Amino acid sequence: MAEDSESAASQQSLELDDQDTCGIDGDNEEETEHTAGSPGGDLGAKKKKKKQKRKKEKPNSGGTKSDSASDSQEIKIHQPSKNATIPMQKLQDIQRAVELLSACQGPARNIDEAAKRRYQFWDTQPVPKLNEIITSHGAIEPDKDNVRQEPYSLPQGFMWDTLDLSNAEVLKELYTLLNENYVEDDDNMFRFDYSPEFLLWALRPPAWLLQWHCGVRVSSNKKLVGFISAIPANIRIYDSVKRMVEINFLCVHKKLRSKRVAPVLIREITRRVNLEGIFQAVYTAGVVLPKPVATCRYWHRSLNPRKLVEVKFSHLSRNMTLQRTMKLYRLPDVTKTSGLRPMEPKDIKAVQELINSYLKQFHLAPVMDEEEVAHWFLPREHIIDTFVVEKGFDVFNALDLMENKTFLEKLKFGVGDGNLQYYLYNWRCPGTDSEKGAPADDVWVAQ
Repeated sequence: MAEDSESAASQQSLELDDQDTCGIDGDNEEETEHTAGSPGGDLGAKKKKKKQKRKKEKPNSGGTKSDSASDSQEIKIHQPSKNATIPMQKLQDIQRAVELLSACQGPARNIDEAAKRRYQFWDTQPVPKLNEIITSHGAIEPDKDNVRQEPYSLPQGFMWDTLDLSNAEVLKELYTLLNENYVEDDDNMFRFDYSPEFLLWALRPPAWLLQWHCGVRVSSNKKLVGFISAIPANIRIYDSVKRMVEINFLCVHKKLRSKRVAPVLIREITRRVNLEGIFQAVYTAGVVLPKPVATCRYWHRSLNPRKLVEVKFSHLSRNMTLQRTMKLYRLPDVTKTSGLRPMEPKDIKAVQELINSYLKQFHLAPVMDEEEVAHWFLPREHIIDTFVVEKGFDVFNALDLMENKTFLEKLKFGVGDGNLQYYLYNWRCPGTDSEKGAPADDVWVAQ
């Protein structure tokens, strides 16, 4: 989220480029591919380090890689002495060259790497600084009485569009945009494939608003090339419960990367959320931005080792054959938990009381009413299974949040190579361990 233009970074034009990424990262649209962490996993052996890709740039392309690198360093060029003079054009050329070099560094994966970067966009936003020591709790900026009424301007040739997902054609357009351009692993081998039915479930929970499904289209042919969404949620941060939004599915078409599209989308969704009297948000990213409130590690439990090895999602551990690996991860035919059954509507009230009571022990957690529990937990075909063990899946993915670490290894989960950072917008509080964070929607199964 981002607010008025006085505090926002300057907007640049949307030109065509061949960069590959998307997600929550206002400074680096080339890195935002990784906002949900790493889809890839391992079958017990650590994955090989991925080679960083370096792309050649035309010297007069007009765009700079600082626009696409969320972590790109902003280096000031100083004249060596009072008597020396450097033409402005030369300074700009030097600045561009420095930014192109810094863009090749890739995304910051930990706090140490992030501390060396400058965040052109996020430094203007109400989020804590990376080096800030936080001991207080509360909003960074007060709620605003006057909220901008008109949408932020898009460059010539592009237009805003509020997506009506009840329209099958519009839903298909969004599915295609995400399917072809959303979160990928570092090697561009795996991308999340959210079905249209899943998108409806994720984007239309109780109290959802149409105007929070924010799209960008090409004016001439109406092609959908950008999207960002918000959904309402009550989130408890330590002892404070705030009505806020969860920001998700920030995606920009690959050919519009590195042109500062993400900041415009973030500013616009912020404006639309502010109009409803909400001034805080929660979001996640696979890269490190200012400043995570918690960091969780991805874990993967292989359910179909043969397929995972064949598609190179995982690889065989040393001294392990495929047959031995399949035997190791084979699930029992009969479950051991007595009374295990799918959740039913009659369970909603009991589940709501149980989950809210359980989540009170954590520093960051949702507070759900019965309607939300019904929406997020009742089984839906091909979307969510509650208390169902087997349904033709290939891998079970989880985060080491809450008390998950106590059983992940026992259940033969292998640690993945990706982290997921949790962020709060316009809210300051001390950081928390992954065991004390309890977002409700970050345990998922891949088919």
